[in-house]
Amino acid sequence: MEDDAPVIYGLEFQARALTPQTAETDAIRFLVGTQSLKYDNQVHVIDFDDENNIINKTVLLHQAGEIWHISASPADRGVLATCYSQAADSKVVTCAAVWRMPAELEPGSQESPEDAASPAHALELLCLLEPAARGSTACASCPPDGASPRALLHTHRAELCPGPFLLMSVLLVPAGRTVRRRPALKRSSASCLISSRLLSRPEVPVTGVIQVSFLRNPGFPSLLSFGHLWSCSVAWEPAGDGKRVVSLADSHILLWDLEGSSSQATLASSASLEGKGQLKFTTGRWSPHHNCSQVATANDTAIRGWDTRTMSQIYCIESAHGQLVRDLDFNPNKQYYLASCGDDCKVKFWDTRNVAEPVKTLEEHSHWVWNVRYNHSHDQLVLTGSSDSRVILSNMVSISSEPFGHLVDDDDLSDQEERRLEEKSQEPPQDSVIATYEEHEDSVYAVDWSSADPWLFASLSYDGRLVINRVPRALKYHILL
Repeated sequence: MEDDAPVIYGLEFQARALTPQTAETDAIRFLVGTQSLKYDNQVHVIDFDDENNIINKTVLLHQAGEIWHISASPADRGVLATCYSQAADSKVVTCAAVWRMPAELEPGSQESPEDAASPAHALELLCLLEPAARGSTACASCPPDGASPRALLHTHRAELCPGPFLLMSVLLVPAGRTVRRRPALKRSSASCLISSRLLSRPEVPVTGVIQVSFLRNPGFPSLLSFGHLWSCSVAWEPAGDGKRVVSLADSHILLWDLEGSSSQATLASSASLEGKGQLKFTTGRWSPHHNCSQVATANDTAIRGWDTRTMSQIYCIESAHGQLVRDLDFNPNKQYYLASCGDDCKVKFWDTRNVAEPVKTLEEHSHWVWNVRYNHSHDQLVLTGSSDSRVILSNMVSISSEPFGHLVDDDDLSDQEERRLEEKSQEPPQDSVIATYEEHEDSVYAVDWSSADPWLFASLSYDGRLVINRVPRALKYHILL
């Protein structure tokens, strides 16, 4: 039985961000984000025609910067989130934002040679997932962590909003003028006292420089800093309506509520890593189980579980890997099972109820393992991508939700089939590598399954090569039959 040949698509720029369009369950569609220092970056919307083995693309401009991570809304096909880097004040910072595709654009419309020279459409910025920024406004309630209570905000608009600090006084300084500092108001009242009538309303356009005095709010957790946070990942609530996301920024885990067609992000709660040194998250994954109330994160060699209702830590695997943990994924069918991979070239499977030892360990790659993904429908199928330029599909049947295959009603079986099933059930399930895919020539930074076809997956290497492959037919029929 001959398998279909892989389909390869080449991007113009380097890339490392890949995600299926989760809300699209009819068409096979992936989103790819590029990394270019010289030119405007892009999000490629890749539609795959399974019958004709043809790829159709739509290119959207992402002018904000290099895309390091991309994720799609589980409810709205037109909404996605990115983590991207950009230069600011001679420094490179990483931001997180929610975007919308142009409404008049139909993703996947085939591009003719005449259309190739036409200007590309740009993504519409909906909101920033930054504690110090709410959409196009600057939040005036978050001074620098550990800095003086006074903060100077250079902005064209000031927004007074509740947060970890109470606004005690505001002084408008006209552009080009210098004034003496006023002493901060020493009050413990929870009310905000505004010394300038220009800012007596909740939102007033202003120009020039604003001198703001703050007092720490004892009723709000002091976990955020006014300075920029280094965002590395955004995860959507798996079974939600696309209105809740978690972003990881430096040592902070931030839970956001998206309002107004995702055009405004409100910080609902947050938590921080505690310990010595400069702790930073590297990746995170939202569990589809437990009413979507748990998130797993990785920092350095540790894996931690968080309860999003209280933002408290519920489990910790201190030395999950010998080196940096790169990626995590939850088994979609077994609520306590979690897969991880890292720079020690290993893929490990955990039962979060007992984290003393991994349930299973794979050592098939020869370099850093960047990605691990469970199949959404058949959790014995596990994909991994590595800097050794290989993609490996493994059959982890022994720790799957169906270690002995599909359960069938005995009344529907003939005597011969029943005897064969009994013999098969007595055999211990064997884990194995199903296939190794070597179409890439550079480090494979991302692999993922299609949300519309459980037998199809895509992989992306740093040189901009996207490869679409299928599960071998023999294994497909063995699982189904």
